Amino acid sequence: MPLIDVGGVRLNYEERGSGPAVLFLSGTGARGRTWHLHQVPALVQAGYRVVTFDTRGIAPSDTPPVVTMPDLIADAAGLIERLGLGPCRVAGSSMGARVAAELCLQRPDLVDRVVLMATFGRPGAFLDAMTAGERALRESGTKLPAEYLGVVRAALNLSPRTLADDRAARDWLDVFELPLAGETDGAASRLDADADADRLMAYAQISVPCLVLGFADDLIAPARGNRDVAAAVPGARYAEIPDAGHYGYLEQPSLVNTELIAFLSEGQS
Repeated sequence: MPLIDVGGVRLNYEERGSGPAVLFLSGTGARGRTWHLHQVPALVQAGYRVVTFDTRGIAPSDTPPVVTMPDLIADAAGLIERLGLGPCRVAGSSMGARVAAELCLQRPDLVDRVVLMATFGRPGAFLDAMTAGERALRESGTKLPAEYLGVVRAALNLSPRTLADDRAARDWLDVFELPLAGETDGAASRLDADADADRLMAYAQISVPCLVLGFADDLIAPARGNRDVAAAVPGARYAEIPDAGHYGYLEQPSLVNTELIAFLSEGQS
């Protein structure tokens, strides 16, 4: 994946295919290549030019001490401009969806339509508590065993249906025991991206076509919160994926890709 300078920050990106452009925005700690497991091949086959990237804070992209929401928005906008993608289709999950929504508000000229997955307009009590707990753990300097972290990550991000399947659970636990991006060198950027901000009222100003995808078993961004976002965005469509947790686009890729491609392709001749 090549590095590109965007406003003085180097971002590690990759593009595949040709046709109308789609930019994917990843959630906290997730690499751009996460989308290459299922979504990128499906969209390339459907005739799209797909761009993914490692956000600021995840090496080999630049890793400053602190990464803010304005940083993430500027990086997405700058990448669209540098690569000549705009106005393009944008899809994001979790924090990536929050960035995508803010991009629609600040730079609607760059966005043709947007897909918001596993998102929220305001954080719920559980997400607030989880964020505070993770902050306290980080500040304490305590290092939890990889085996325990794997179990916690699986429980938080996957559907109970997935975890009830022993073979699938073992495969996922192997993945979740691996360090998150930036953990191995001890110098990961600190994300200060306004996850606690209430943006529901602001979303009423989003003017581009919008699809909100909620995952029925999501603990981090519950389906209820996704429905609230869809209700706040004028004309937005809502779809809910069953048997899927926070990583629903990886757990139920066929269902997600069907919704994604149908929405992105609307109006194409």
